[in-house]
Amino acid sequence: MKITAVIPVRKGSERVKDKCTRRFADTTLLDFKIQALKLVPEIDEIIVNTDSPDAIAIAKKNSVSFHERDPYYASSECPANDYFYYLGKSTESDLVAYTPVTAPFIRPETFSECIKAYSHEPDSSIVTASILKHFLWKDGKPLNFELDKHPRSQDFNNISAINFGLCLIPRSTLITYKSIIGPKPSVHFVSDVEGLDIDTSLDFFLAEQIYYKTVLEKQEI
Repeated sequence: MKITAVIPVRKGSERVKDKCTRRFADTTLLDFKIQALKLVPEIDEIIVNTDSPDAIAIAKKNSVSFHERDPYYASSECPANDYFYYLGKSTESDLVAYTPVTAPFIRPETFSECIKAYSHEPDSSIVTASILKHFLWKDGKPLNFELDKHPRSQDFNNISAINFGLCLIPRSTLITYKSIIGPKPSVHFVSDVEGLDIDTSLDFFLAEQIYYKTVLEKQEI
């Protein structure tokens, strides 16, 4: 069974310009992700799926494969489900490990744990998630608590917040359902640091500080 790690990189990132390939401490997010994936023994191939010349150059420098994405599938006009279908069709593999650089701290050990835990049942998949314990509010009323029975945040029932740090899914399921999460998913919970998703300039700054402390200075959080 072939397992392929796919790193999606889009040139036109809107909220954080060039976040995947710009300088991140002493590296880039893409370089950091590739080096982490190289430490996962179960992965057979690493592919950077991108429309970015800079990302292709980084893939070549790190001696990993790349797929030059059709411009439409890198555009804001392309629905996510259409891109996922394209991703499946353009990736020759049995299992696809979809892992964006915007979740930089997913550990190689987490990849191995998820791959070993995969059930091989039809339409199964594994997705990483964080545990959400927040006071949620929508349409003028609370979603997960009652105003007259105000809980402590640590006493909330766990809500799974999918962070997409890793989505492990059969290629056939990805193509059939046009979704990176199959109809029978298992959730693998990760720590707050592993679950960090870089979506804004503040996220990028915070992730860089965590990298300085945990990677360069070898400190624990």
